[in-house]
Amino acid sequence: MIKSFKQTFLSLDLQSPRWSSAETMAKDYELRQYETAKWVSTVIRGETQKEAMRQGFWKLFHYIQGKNEKEMKIDMTVPVTCLIKPGCTDFKISFFVPFEHQDSPPQPTDSDVFIEERKAAAIFVRSFGGFASPEKYAEEAEVLARILRNRGQPFHEDFFYTAGYDSPFKLFNRHNEVWYFMK
Repeated sequence: MIKSFKQTFLSLDLQSPRWSSAETMAKDYELRQYETAKWVSTVIRGETQKEAMRQGFWKLFHYIQGKNEKEMKIDMTVPVTCLIKPGCTDFKISFFVPFEHQDSPPQPTDSDVFIEERKAAAIFVRSFGGFASPEKYAEEAEVLARILRNRGQPFHEDFFYTAGYDSPFKLFNRHNEVWYFMK
């Protein structure tokens, strides 16, 4: 398992959902238009965000390693997202389903894992580097929320997503994001 984990994450050409840049506001944030896409997800309840990410990641990693109805290995994708609802201890962790499986993703065999379709959406994105902790994600989300409020941008303030793009083995030039959905 560890060998396949390392091989998966050391690959450089990982697929990600399609989006186009609608607006870039210097280094503060970007407004992206994401296309409709399927994601494989799981919800972890009653844990810390860090522990929920760990548990959720492994459930989804087992799915892409063949714990699905077709016993099919599926390529890793980016980003790994986590839905955060401040004050709530339920966390939804998700992997993007690769393009070749978008029309008919293999169904999970773990009852805690499910396929969901995220509709096309306009998303405000703030990017940052380094190793992201739950505290750093919350800090960057608050910065983005403050900027959006100050600029009069309408957004859903009751939740945000974290988005991680890098293997834990990557030490430099790491890329992380926080996302707020436009109203």
